[in-house]
Amino acid sequence: MYQALYRKWRPQVFADVVGQEHITTTLMNELESGRHSHAYLFTGSRGTGKTTCAKIFAKAVNCEHPVNGDPCNECETCKGIDSGAIMDVIEIDAASNNGVDNIRDIRDEANFTPVNGKYRVYIIDEVHMLSSGAFNALLKTLEEPPAHVKFILATTEVHKLPATILSRCQRFDFKRITPEDIAKRLGFVAEQEGLTLEADAAMLIARLADGALRDALSILDQCIGHSRHITLDVVNATVGLAGKAHLFALATSILNKDGALALEQINILHNSSCDMERLCNELTNHFRNLMVCKAVKSAKDLVVCSDEELAEYQALAAAYSMDFILEALDVLGSTLSNLHRGNNRRIEMEMAIIRLCNSETESLAKGAAPVEVKVPAPTPAPVVEKPAPVIVEPAPAVEEPAPIPEPVIEEITEEPEFEEIPFPDEPTTIPAEPIVEPEPIIEEIPKEPAPIVAEPIVDPEPVSEEPDFLPVSDDALADGEIPTNLWNAIIRETVSTDKTLIGTMNSAKAYKKGDTLLVDTDNMLLRRFLPMDSHKETIYNATFTVLGQYLKPRLLTEDDDLNFGQVIEETVPSIKESEPVIEEPAPIVEEPTPIAEPEQVEEPVPAPVPESDPIEDFVMSRPSFDDEDRETEIDPLDAFLDQIEGQTDFSLFIED
Repeated sequence: MYQALYRKWRPQVFADVVGQEHITTTLMNELESGRHSHAYLFTGSRGTGKTTCAKIFAKAVNCEHPVNGDPCNECETCKGIDSGAIMDVIEIDAASNNGVDNIRDIRDEANFTPVNGKYRVYIIDEVHMLSSGAFNALLKTLEEPPAHVKFILATTEVHKLPATILSRCQRFDFKRITPEDIAKRLGFVAEQEGLTLEADAAMLIARLADGALRDALSILDQCIGHSRHITLDVVNATVGLAGKAHLFALATSILNKDGALALEQINILHNSSCDMERLCNELTNHFRNLMVCKAVKSAKDLVVCSDEELAEYQALAAAYSMDFILEALDVLGSTLSNLHRGNNRRIEMEMAIIRLCNSETESLAKGAAPVEVKVPAPTPAPVVEKPAPVIVEPAPAVEEPAPIPEPVIEEITEEPEFEEIPFPDEPTTIPAEPIVEPEPIIEEIPKEPAPIVAEPIVDPEPVSEEPDFLPVSDDALADGEIPTNLWNAIIRETVSTDKTLIGTMNSAKAYKKGDTLLVDTDNMLLRRFLPMDSHKETIYNATFTVLGQYLKPRLLTEDDDLNFGQVIEETVPSIKESEPVIEEPAPIVEEPTPIAEPEQVEEPVPAPVPESDPIEDFVMSRPSFDDEDRETEIDPLDAFLDQIEGQTDFSLFIED
């Protein structure tokens, strides 16, 4: 499994620790003489070797065969500590174990003697994250621990530690590693890994690491994924930095107060995926180098750069004033803090550039001429390496398909000799049968629907032009009970639009009386919904769709004639007698007469409503509905329930 470079090349002895000779020498002498303390405090910035030195010290005090203060890394104890098999070395993250209970556990465990090694070593990283109660719980154990216990505290913010903790430890301050030492270590790692690392690229990585060797190795690891030949352009492209040429062009444009050219450089860098925060940091460091070159005669030791870049810095510093350089540093510093709060970092950076270009401070030094801006050309060097392996891969793929078509052609020439024999017999018999069968089937289909489709299409066309709620002539259907098939059609048309009425109209009967549709039903929901305008309108439109005329629906009341069957018998012959007199409506009357024949079956007469039904008696005795009295209508179910008196009446209502 792949392991990150900073873990793979972590120092195993004090001699491999880079840039901390003042600390490693002291620790080696203490270990060699046996005068090591019970508590150490390692402080310094990130990536400087605090945890590394703590682990080396833990191995050295428990090593079976130490070598001049260094662990041998060959004995079982050293190997067990490296693999984590030996539990005598405990590393604790104080950021997640910062409570009093965690320190109490350490205090209780410290009483037990080590199992494999000589000492039980506690490495507490980020110790400044402990709470005040945890610090107080640690004081006594840290001051007088058992003889077999060692404490190593590591922190990046030593000012947060109480003075009582500081006074009980030997303090070692780890300084930032110089870029030269980092670049040298990077060259050694690259050589061991089989990489090609240019000197200027190593120096750029060292400068970006800001004194942290771990950060430098992480950047190198990231550059390896881009290309194994690491150049300055590869580092800039991987980290998302503006190259030195772009920085000099942008800074010179600002010093010349050429806002258009400066914004053009910002656009080029933004399109190249350059992070605006990194650009602001790089530009701030660039103006810092100009300030140093302007203030100091020999700035070689203060500015980390090559000799060519140092000459360019000195030329710019001589041509421009110190006041403008200081103003640029001030503006860039405030811009860097605004980048975290603003919505668009590019806008914040462009505002800073325009503010500097429009500054009233004189940028040029007295008697100096402006420096010409050298706009760099894009050099996408790492992209050229990618197409090379891509061209090599398809080359063998082209040669493989050449022999494939040859055997295919031979098989095709041999097969037609055997295909000629079976084919002439089968096609003569197979197509004869299916061709004869579909011909009579196609002719029979249009004959049946032709008369059925023609009749209903003619009727609704002239009627659809009339506005809603205009009743048509009631000669189309005689007064009386509406046939079951027509009533079912009205129900289907109604519930397709009004889903509320589903299941309420199935047991109802309907009668036509003029332009009125009388609905006789026992369903309490239908009696409640039918008087509502929305439901009445739905049934009103459904009657026109089915019957060809609009009928106003309402409930059948006591005043309406229940023996509607007799009325139907009287009206039917009157219509028949008038047929020879009126010539034009004759065909219209003939069509509904066969439909009205089943109406003569007097179904409602032999089935009168039972008198003993309390619900029906109340419904038939309630006042008729009138459109003008809708607001004062009383729900029949509520009115009936109000009339129930006593337990007996209610039980009878439930039984019914």
